[in-house]
Amino acid sequence: MDKGYAAWAARWRVPLGFTLAAAYLVFSQPTRSRLLGGGSIALLGVAVRGWAAGFLEKNHALATGGPYRYTRNPLYLGSALTGIGLATAGGSVVMLLAFAGLFLLVYGPVMRREEHLLRQKFGAVYDGYAASVPRLVPGRQAGPAAGASFEWTRYRKNREYEAALGFAAALVFLVLKMWLR
Repeated sequence: MDKGYAAWAARWRVPLGFTLAAAYLVFSQPTRSRLLGGGSIALLGVAVRGWAAGFLEKNHALATGGPYRYTRNPLYLGSALTGIGLATAGGSVVMLLAFAGLFLLVYGPVMRREEHLLRQKFGAVYDGYAASVPRLVPGRQAGPAAGASFEWTRYRKNREYEAALGFAAALVFLVLKMWLR
């Protein structure tokens, strides 16, 4: 995909996500078992995102510690798990397919665009990192150990609590929708 589309995808990923969330409010049909199974997957996704945010110093340093030892994009991996989990919890195959389509068509190009920017900023250091750590799906082997450690200040600075609050709001919504049916 060309750079124009990747830039468009980067700009529109959040509004498209909110549009998908609005459709989710309409189409979700939660049950207790769907909530438990899907909610567990989504919680794992939120945890992965939170773990990653505690290692990330955006635009200052290349994150290679914590979950960045296993995947170059743990935030997007966490988002994928959260989306799959919430779609499962909502019991809508249509929403699961819509989320998968959005993720592939929007986040794939965004990841490649971000890689290009990181390669420009960090050069050979990024090339070496990218050669040893997979783009999204964690590999069998971790990348080299890095000196950085998780810091709550980074978690807060990256405003990752917003994803946790969104997850909690989605669960409350699903529980209420289930009870009111």
